[in-house]
Amino acid sequence: MDTRGFKWLGIFGAALLLAGCASGAARVSDPRDPLEPYNRAVYRFNSDFDKAFIQPAARAYRKVTPEPVDRGVTNFFANVADMTSAVNNVLQFKMSRAGSDVGRVFINSTVGILGVFDVATNVGLPSYKEDFGQTLGYWGLESGAYFMLPIVGPSSIRDTFGFAGDVALDPFFSLKKNQVYWGAIALRAIDQRADLLDASDILEEAALDPYSFLRETYLQRRESLVHDGNPPSGAGGDDVWDEIDFDSPAEI
Repeated sequence: MDTRGFKWLGIFGAALLLAGCASGAARVSDPRDPLEPYNRAVYRFNSDFDKAFIQPAARAYRKVTPEPVDRGVTNFFANVADMTSAVNNVLQFKMSRAGSDVGRVFINSTVGILGVFDVATNVGLPSYKEDFGQTLGYWGLESGAYFMLPIVGPSSIRDTFGFAGDVALDPFFSLKKNQVYWGAIALRAIDQRADLLDASDILEEAALDPYSFLRETYLQRRESLVHDGNPPSGAGGDDVWDEIDFDSPAEI
């Protein structure tokens, strides 16, 4: 996926931290979201928490962090994610992808100095970032109801179990729970949020109801990821990603 693809992915990902519901508009119940009252309440909590704590920290981080350092931090955590991706690709018997992930980790951890520099992409090794929710979907477990997690954001019943699996597979999980561990967790969260600040502004201008937009794009995106970009015909209704050409040159 090119830069343009990540930009659009960031737009819907940032929605989990934005305020609320569309005022005065009639809403049609979505059968994929039977927990909507609860989910909207958690969504509002996430938005308030973001505005009070995470967004200010992310803006301060971006203001004081030079762009090369910021990119290096992002690359470091992406390299860590490649480790869990390799495990999930093995669990899905996608050995060529697992090999690419292992190769990325080896090259970026050595030549790339612990992943600070993304050398693997430059030598043609793609990044897949498979997670345990995708693995469960690969083995036939249905998505289940849409489910909003406090702080974490959009999920589903399947992906909630997948999230627990990802935590267990995360290399940081095996570290001793001390200041280094919690500092790394906080830095990863703030770095990810800082990368989505511009996308947040775009979403606020583009979506009448950010919650509904997030739900639709999240569910469709997850369906696409589980099926490696080829979801079953008719799954999830009209695909909002149809208008986005991820193979075209990046537009910045």
